[in-house]
Amino acid sequence: MTKLTLPVQPAVLITIIGETVLKERIVKLLKSYDVSGYTISQVQGEGGHGKRLADMAGYNTNIEIKTIVSLEVSDAIFCALKEEQGKHALIAFRHNVEAFY
Repeated sequence: MTKLTLPVQPAVLITIIGETVLKERIVKLLKSYDVSGYTISQVQGEGGHGKRLADMAGYNTNIEIKTIVSLEVSDAIFCALKEEQGKHALIAFRHNVEAFY
């Protein structure tokens, strides 16, 4: 029996949830680290900054951005995001994953 070699490598999945007003800044940040791709979704929920209803486009709304990067790049992105945290509703978290990208 031959051992199957999977085409995956260790990576980090970053999920960023924040105010819609941050969208362009976050995308610019990701591109500055040569992120190969990302997904953006409109989301709603409730947290420390109150409810985000997403009922009027661009007003009181949140986005969720997901991307897969190396651990080193995730560290740099988290440090940059920390600067926005006090000014806007923003949370980010990461998971270790295996991916091909």
